Amino acid sequence: MTQPVQADTLLDMLADARARTFELVEGLDGPQLTEPMLATVNPLLWEIGHVAWFHEYWILRHLDGLEPLIPDADALYDSSAIPHDDRWGLPLPSLEDTIAYMTSVHNALAARLEPLGSGPAPVSDSYFYQLTTYHEDMHDEAFTYTRQTLGQPRPDFSRTGGGLDPDDPPRAGALPGDVEVPGGVFWLGAAEDAPFVFDNEKWAHRVDLRPFRIARAPVTNADFAAFVEDGGYREPRWWSEVGWQWLQAQGRAHPVYWRAQDTGGWLVKDFDGWRPLPPQAPVVHVSAFEAEAYCRWAGRRLPTEAEWEAAAAGEPDGSGRALVEGKRRFPWGAEPPAPRRANLDGRHLGTLDVADCAAGDSAFGCRQMIGNVWEWTASPFEPFPGFTPDPYRDYSQPWFGDNRVLRGGAWATRGRLLRNTWRNFFTPGRCDVLAGFRTCALDED
Repeated sequence: MTQPVQADTLLDMLADARARTFELVEGLDGPQLTEPMLATVNPLLWEIGHVAWFHEYWILRHLDGLEPLIPDADALYDSSAIPHDDRWGLPLPSLEDTIAYMTSVHNALAARLEPLGSGPAPVSDSYFYQLTTYHEDMHDEAFTYTRQTLGQPRPDFSRTGGGLDPDDPPRAGALPGDVEVPGGVFWLGAAEDAPFVFDNEKWAHRVDLRPFRIARAPVTNADFAAFVEDGGYREPRWWSEVGWQWLQAQGRAHPVYWRAQDTGGWLVKDFDGWRPLPPQAPVVHVSAFEAEAYCRWAGRRLPTEAEWEAAAAGEPDGSGRALVEGKRRFPWGAEPPAPRRANLDGRHLGTLDVADCAAGDSAFGCRQMIGNVWEWTASPFEPFPGFTPDPYRDYSQPWFGDNRVLRGGAWATRGRLLRNTWRNFFTPGRCDVLAGFRTCALDED
């Protein structure tokens, strides 16, 4: 159930999200804002207008009943009504006019709450300001990896507290080994007293888990390179039937952004350049199909999302043979994310080594379950029992069935968005997103 949030906190979040959006647009020219047409991206000029429209639609129009600020706004920016490929043919305003529209919406939203100062906003405002800000945060992460997809320059996040080189501080190294998580009753999903959750997290429901062993850290580049160099992309036996079909269509022999060096080893694409592959950073930009093939080669498996959440949020009882009833909001406890706990917010423009962020360990000793890379699970994205959509009905409901659940967040994810129950979802062939994975030991019987 949404709880009232201080008005100045909502406005600070709103301003920070918009500043990050502008950082991601800055320096891009006309063609970079509208080209090319790809299934995995939107024209950036359309998408930034859509972000502003979403704020306007749910707050100025839905809550206040106002008329649109620009004519035909729905015909330009309603993602539920405009097919993906049609977005390149729309009569979009210029970049200057789009930014003016974004600014007008932002100023109107600020004016609504500024009179409240540091007092609590109404529950309806608290809900919709968070919904629309988190929506912008999600788009900003997509803008970030779209710049990688299109080979555009690294973004500059210096004005919103980010942009450090991931090699500074020095690399922390590997973190091998498994931890044991006891079986028993686990309550998967968000509790009804959570301050803000999305509809697909509702509500916590009982699952019965068997004991399992899960890796302390995600699979590293060095781990995955061993699979590649052993011919893993040439051996159908490691791949599911649909995964092998996907691989043949892709025509690749290694992850999408890797390139072999003539002298041995690998380079990895870093926005518009190339750099040596950091061996103990988590492998990233791999699909669920690639993750599954690695697991079969390594004699491992992907965790289910219930196992993932139990390893992140659960705590052992006094005997160590069962889970306590309660759950942690974050792997480390109740305190919000901080740099020593998680690589988030674009603070580093890339992944840190898997041994970094030791202060963020879960109760069982799993590291980086929040931040660095999203982690594929074995679970299809399905509704929890009793699911009903929230006001933004298209957030989850249209995507059940064909997508796979990812958990945890990545280096470009905003920390305010995340918690242990947060469910991301993409089709299993997506390798443009900031996704890696961790593995589980195979069941012993």
